[in-house]
Amino acid sequence: MKESRRAAADSDDFFAAPTAASMIVAARADEALLRLARQLPDHVYLGTSSWSFPGWRGLVYGGDYSEAQLARAGLAAYAAHPLLRAVGLDRGFYQPLPQAAYAHYARQVPVHFRFVVKAPSLVTDAVRRGAGGQPTATNPHFLDARVAAELFVQPALAGLAATAGALVFQLSPLPRELLRPPASHRLIEQIGAFFAELPRAVAAATPVYALEVRDAALLTPRLVRTLRQAGARLVVAVHPRLPHAARQATALRALDAAEDASNTWRLRGPLVVRWNLRAGLRYEEAKRRFAPFDRLQAPDLVTRGTLVHLIHVAIASAQPAYVIVNNKAEGCGPVSCIELARAVVANC
Repeated sequence: MKESRRAAADSDDFFAAPTAASMIVAARADEALLRLARQLPDHVYLGTSSWSFPGWRGLVYGGDYSEAQLARAGLAAYAAHPLLRAVGLDRGFYQPLPQAAYAHYARQVPVHFRFVVKAPSLVTDAVRRGAGGQPTATNPHFLDARVAAELFVQPALAGLAATAGALVFQLSPLPRELLRPPASHRLIEQIGAFFAELPRAVAAATPVYALEVRDAALLTPRLVRTLRQAGARLVVAVHPRLPHAARQATALRALDAAEDASNTWRLRGPLVVRWNLRAGLRYEEAKRRFAPFDRLQAPDLVTRGTLVHLIHVAIASAQPAYVIVNNKAEGCGPVSCIELARAVVANC
């Protein structure tokens, strides 16, 4: 089961005010961590893909809590961590959330915090799937901008308000027939039309739309040109199904290429990164290997170095950097974020 499914398992009473017995205490931050947080530029938003992990005792949480307790009432303590300025909100991937749900999350975090929100599979999966994940039929709402705006963009931005970061549309693995020309060319045109039709402003906010793919065959110059024309960002998604982060950075650089052919790379929009999974592992294998996710177990210095470089480009470009790290990347999302922050600050 993927980490994001933890959020989907939250109890139905998540609107209820926490009781004294359910209050989660944040871990005490030492001076070195506080100093590192002060040195990290304000618009670098590091965070993890969820917050409901009991193994983070002493790292994020100050006591022993169950997964259910943390899922229900742990967000405020998570957001009190000096370096965790963002979190991935994947709960709505499985079922669209109402505006009130997003507002509930926003009330639990400080105004400088950001949510990187995953769009519902209702509009990002080309097929409908059975209980085991197998395709059962074509999805009539795939890349339907009207449905996406009504059931995702509007409620998410209105509910999250100032805490809204990037809205990520992660395309589920596509049927093979859609990945070969000319069908792939038509699909890319459809992607461009989808982003072009989404709202340009909601509740006085300008949305940050970002596309994440799960099929390497889609990462083509045609897709990059299309996203640029539509004003959408390309997510650097670290996942075994995709080229390594450095190759994806090349596509991102092409997306932001200066019209004057300057050799200086400046981002034209926010950096959006999702460091999902260690190369060579499947989710279930990584879960067995890394649980309870309380320490780094497989440091990936190559990927980390690439992400630090991208963060520096974002800083130099005066653009926000949203970097979400899964426990299954190196073994412990919060510690990965700390190591990223240390490398960014050391090389600023």
